[in-house]
Amino acid sequence: MVKKRVGDVLLVGYSVAGVETVVAVPELNVCFDVGRAPSEIVPIDNVCLSHGHMDHAAGVAYYLSQRGFIGNAPGRVIVHRRLAQSIQALMGVWADLEGHHSPGEIIGVEPGQDISVRRDLVIRPFAVDHGAAALGFAAVQVRHKLKEEHLGLSGPQLVELKKQGVAIEHRVEVPLVAYGGDSAPGAWIDEPCVREAGVLILECTFFDREHVTRARAGRHIHVCDLPGIMRRLACPHVVLSHLTQRTDLRFARKVLADTLDEGDLERITFLMDFPQRGRRPRGGPDDPPPADAK
Repeated sequence: MVKKRVGDVLLVGYSVAGVETVVAVPELNVCFDVGRAPSEIVPIDNVCLSHGHMDHAAGVAYYLSQRGFIGNAPGRVIVHRRLAQSIQALMGVWADLEGHHSPGEIIGVEPGQDISVRRDLVIRPFAVDHGAAALGFAAVQVRHKLKEEHLGLSGPQLVELKKQGVAIEHRVEVPLVAYGGDSAPGAWIDEPCVREAGVLILECTFFDREHVTRARAGRHIHVCDLPGIMRRLACPHVVLSHLTQRTDLRFARKVLADTLDEGDLERITFLMDFPQRGRRPRGGPDDPPPADAK
């Protein structure tokens, strides 16, 4: 698991396509996808599950079980409405196997249906392009500020206005972190909670120029998509995730530098930014085609 501070946000995660993807924001008590439920995410109360592929969702049952084992309150799994029943059924199977039920709240949502995490924070799901039951999520801070026309009024005056039914505050939303899950480029990039997020966690699965067709077939992002995507984003920080096992990070950095202008490069970092020592990169001439583009 990588621990990485990006802007004002600490990310704790791991993401390799077809193996495991899990990215937690401990300060917000939110985790995006569950991977194989590493121990670092078990204390986090809210898991946002982007879709049902095994590398993103395999640890759901273990996450809920472990929370009970260590004495935590039941966890919450926020997922597309179409997958909620399947997860409930999965938990039923595990209850039969183990002889007891692991409590947990499975919340099925539609795009745009906010889920409250605390008084000043909501999770906002949005539709992405990776199948009918796939979602992205944004952690949005909610603030209430006094309307400009009421600035300078005394406390009693404000109380009197409230008694008269006058709305003295307006709602201000600040998208802190957005997570696109797995998805091809699409209209979701223009969602305000994505476009204006302080940190956007963005999959970029493929970097080899010969893999554009593979990216399109799997509804993933190819590095050649990034210039157009970056032009649409106001995010100061974009974290790339979900590279394939066969992608050497040094190669990815070089391709990225050849693809983007300097200003966009300054906004981008890789989640998995440490080299894998002692391992031969996959993808040599005798290697079989990868099965990691889920």
